[in-house]
Amino acid sequence: MTRESLDLPSPTFGLPVRPAPSPTRVEWRSQDRTFVLSVVNFGLACCSVEFLAAVQGRAEAMAAGTIDARARHAGVVTDDGPRTSIEVLVISGTCTDALAPAVKVLYDQMPEPKRVVSFGACSNTGGPYWDSYSVTKGIDQMIPVDVYVPGCPPRPEALLGALGELMRDHDDQRDSVTP
Repeated sequence: MTRESLDLPSPTFGLPVRPAPSPTRVEWRSQDRTFVLSVVNFGLACCSVEFLAAVQGRAEAMAAGTIDARARHAGVVTDDGPRTSIEVLVISGTCTDALAPAVKVLYDQMPEPKRVVSFGACSNTGGPYWDSYSVTKGIDQMIPVDVYVPGCPPRPEALLGALGELMRDHDDQRDSVTP
C-alpha cells in the first residue's frame, strides 16, 4: 500500500492560506452605557468550546432583542447609553513556551483600552500539564491578566461573569476619574 493509493492529502508547508479570524464583536449594556466588546479568543484547547457556547448564546440573544438568564446573571441590563469600546483578549487552553511570543505579539497589537481574561486552569496555571517542560505556567508570566476564570473547562456562564466584571471595573475606573 502506497501513499498515493490511500488518497491522502499532500502535506503543505509555509504560511496559512486563510487570514486570521476577525474579533467577535459583542454588545453589552451596563446600567448607563453600551459596551462594544471586541473579543479575540486565543483558543488552544477544550475551553475554546465553552467560549463559543457563551458568545454564540449571547449574540443570538442580542439579535433577538432579549436578554437570556446567563446575561442577567452576569449583571447585564437593557438601558441604552453612550457606547464604549473595549478590546478583550480571552486566552483559553494550554499555552506552550513556543507559542508564548505569539500571545505577547497579539497583546501588544491590541488597541487601548485592552483587557485580558485567562479562561480555564491551563491558561491560569498550566493546568494538568503544569509540570511539562514546554508549558507556560500561566499567561500572566508574559502579559497582564485582568480576570482569571477557574475551571477545567469553565462553564459559559463563568465567561459571561468575567466579561460583566470587566464592564463593572471599567465603570468604576471611569467614576473614580470623573469629578
